Order: sequence, then C-alpha cells, then structure tokens
Amino acid sequence: MEKIVDQEAAFQARIDAGEKIEPKDWMPEKYRKTHIRQISQHAHSEIVGMLPEGNWITRTPTLRRKVGLLAKVQDEAGHGLYLYSAAETLGISRDELFHQLHIGKAKYSSIFNYPTMTWADIGAIGWLVDGAAIINQVMLTRTSFGPYARAMVRICKEESFHQRQGYEIMLTLCEGTPEQKAMAQDALNRWWWPSLMMFGPRDAESPNTEQSVKWKIKRKTNDELRQQFIDITIPQAEILGITVPDPDLKWNEERQHYDFGEIDWDEFWQVVKGNGPCNKERLQARNDAWNNGAWVRNAARAHAEKRAEKERTAEAS
Repeated sequence: MEKIVDQEAAFQARIDAGEKIEPKDWMPEKYRKTHIRQISQHAHSEIVGMLPEGNWITRTPTLRRKVGLLAKVQDEAGHGLYLYSAAETLGISRDELFHQLHIGKAKYSSIFNYPTMTWADIGAIGWLVDGAAIINQVMLTRTSFGPYARAMVRICKEESFHQRQGYEIMLTLCEGTPEQKAMAQDALNRWWWPSLMMFGPRDAESPNTEQSVKWKIKRKTNDELRQQFIDITIPQAEILGITVPDPDLKWNEERQHYDFGEIDWDEFWQVVKGNGPCNKERLQARNDAWNNGAWVRNAARAHAEKRAEKERTAEAS
C-alpha cells in the first residue's frame, strides 16, 4: 500500500510539473480508465457525428458544397481512427471499443442525437457544434496523456476549418432571400441549446470534473468552457443578423461575460440516457454498418494471414 501511495505521489508530481504521461509509464488505474472512457467517447462522437451530415451529401445545393461536406465527413472518420489508436495504447482493443458503442454501454456526444432537417442545419452544426468542439479540444492539446494530446493537434486544425465552413454557409443563407435567412434562424433556434449541452452537466453535477482537472486531463471545467463558447459565439450571431433563442441572454458588465438562461437539464439527461430524437436510429445505423462490413474485415484478415504465410515460406526456403 505504501508503495502505491508513493507511486501516486510521484505520478501527481509529474502531472503538476507539466510532464506528459506515456502509455508505458506507471499510472493509477483510475487515470487509465478515465482516459479510456473520455477518448473512446470522443472517438465514438466523431464516427456517429458522420451520420447527420452524411445524410446531406446527396442533397447539397451546389457541387462546391458537396466537395466541402465530403471532405468534412472524411475528416471526421480520420479523427475517429486517431482517437481509437490513442485509446488502444491504454490496453483496450478496438473491437472492444466498438462493442461497447454497439450495445449502448459507451456514450458519445448527445448533440448527434438530433436530426438534420434542412440544409441550414449543416451550417449550424459546423458553426455551433464544431465551434463548441474546438473550445473543448484546444484544451486537450495540453492534456496530460501524450498520445491524446498529440492526436488533438491535427484534429483541432481540421475542426477549425469545419467551423469556418459552417459559419460561411450560415452567412450565405443570411445574406440570401428572406426564406433562406429564416431557415438559418430556424436552425439556430434548434441547435443552440443542444450545443450548450455539449459541454456536459453543470460542474456541481459532474462527478469526474474535479479529478480530471487535478490530473490535467481537463484544463477548464464544463461551466468555464460553456461560458467561453457563449462569449465567443454571440458576437458572431450578431454579424449574421439572427437572434440566439434565449430571452435571458445579456451582457454583464461587471462579470465581463454574457449571462444566459437555464439549460433544460431534463432534456440533456433524457438524451444521454438514450431517449433523444435519434438515439435508436444512430445506434442502429452503427450496428448495421458493423454487421454489413463483416465480409470486408474477414477478407482483410484472410489476406493478411495468407501474406504472412507466404513470407514465412519464403524465409524458410
């Protein structure tokens, strides 16, 4: 027991000194499990997040928009792969990560359980959802676990492109016809509150925040990140000329931050528990993709085994 206490003290000293923890380093089991949970949730969010946008690839208004959306969805697939690779360094297999997602044990961002009903939703997702993701993820480039921090550097660069792409779609709509601007306003109305929910529960109701901050897994709390997102996003909405759907929103001169209304936490927890508008649809789509892709995995495995056998035969001769 004394040895474990000494190891934990030495581990915390490394964290406090700003050192990166690498996969072969000693770490507390809770640190390992916390990272598996967080990184896998992040990876699942990237993969599931392809679904609401992929739904619009065949219905983009122009060829330019189609190319941009295809590139974005492809980026998200790549982000998922980087993150699954980072999680694997902690001693969990990718098959197990997928299994946890497919049976509903593992979580992903609640935002992806909302439907994309119009083209403006694709703009709102880029502007708001990817904008919120950047606020979260820039902090993660300095997280204490090395593989996660390094993966986030490239991911943040690509997410920044996605956010600009979404905002440009919204700006084009807002500068268009009254019907197009109304479409943009409608998308903002539906995506604003779910975007604020992306930062997770209030700090007082987040059981992992305190420990995650101590271990520098997170650099800021959920509420701090949420406030930062609001402060950045409101001026952008003003440029677009559309209104954030919060009657309690106002600038607080004393705090130098925006005050905002109460999030519907009942809705948040319902979606997290699997009762959102598209939870079942999203999980079904992922299970179908896994089952329908079994022949590809089997063929790849057989090819790898055949190639390895040929190499062994060649070496033996």
